[in-house]
Amino acid sequence: MSSIQVIDRCASLLDAIGQYEDASSLKILSADTGLHPSTAFRILGALIEAGFVEKTAAGHYTLGQKLARLAGKVRRGIDLREQALDIMEALRDKLGETVNLTVREGDEVIYIERVTPNRMMRVEQVIGSRAPLHVTAVGKLMLAELGEHFIRAYASRSGLKAYTSHTISTEQDLLNITRQVHSEGFAYDNEEAEEGVGCIGVLVYDNSQQVVAGLSISAPIERRKEEWVKLVKEAGKKISERLGA
Repeated sequence: MSSIQVIDRCASLLDAIGQYEDASSLKILSADTGLHPSTAFRILGALIEAGFVEKTAAGHYTLGQKLARLAGKVRRGIDLREQALDIMEALRDKLGETVNLTVREGDEVIYIERVTPNRMMRVEQVIGSRAPLHVTAVGKLMLAELGEHFIRAYASRSGLKAYTSHTISTEQDLLNITRQVHSEGFAYDNEEAEEGVGCIGVLVYDNSQQVVAGLSISAPIERRKEEWVKLVKEAGKKISERLGA
C-alpha cells in the first residue's frame, strides 16, 4: 500500500466518522468507505494512537479532540495561548495565584501555558508537564464532556492511580463527581494531584462549541477561596468568546 493510498484511506475514514453524530461501528465505517474491515481496523488503530480518533467502551469510533483542536485553528488561525495570556495575567494579578492553561491529549492534560505570581509561596506547574484526567479539576470536566462510556473505559484502562490519599479511586466516585461538575460548570482539585495544593478549573470552548482547553487556578489549599469560582468562570468565558464561542 503506497503512502498516498494510506492518506486517502485515512481521510475517507475520518469523513465517514464525521458524518454521524454518534459513534460509528467498524462494520458501518467499513461499508461506508469500501475498505475491508481488517484494513479499516488497522488504520483506525493508527489514527487512535495519533489522537485523531477515539474509541468508546462499546468499541465504536468518534473523532478525537486533537483533530477538533487542529480544525479550529485552521478555521480561525487563532493561537490559543496568545488569546488567553492577557486574561490569565489579569486573573493572576487579581487573585495573586498561579493560573494554568491545559489541553487534553488522550488520557492526560498537558500544561501549555502558565502565569505565576511574584510571591515566595506559590504553586508552579511546568509547561509541557502532564497529569491524568481524574486528578485535575479541568480533567474531570473534560471527562464529564466525553460521557459515561468514555469515563468507564478510562477508569478501566487507567486503574485510577492514586497520587494522594484524596485522589478519586473508584469508577463510581468518578462517575458521581463528573456528573456534579458537569452541572455546575466548574470543578475543584482537592489535593488530588498533590498534597497541599487545591485548584479551581473551567473549560474553554471554540466557535463550534468544542472543548479546546481548560483554565485553572492553583494555590496552597489553605489559601483557595470559593469566591474565586466566579472569577475563574468569567476568565474562561472571555477566552472562549475570543475563540468564537
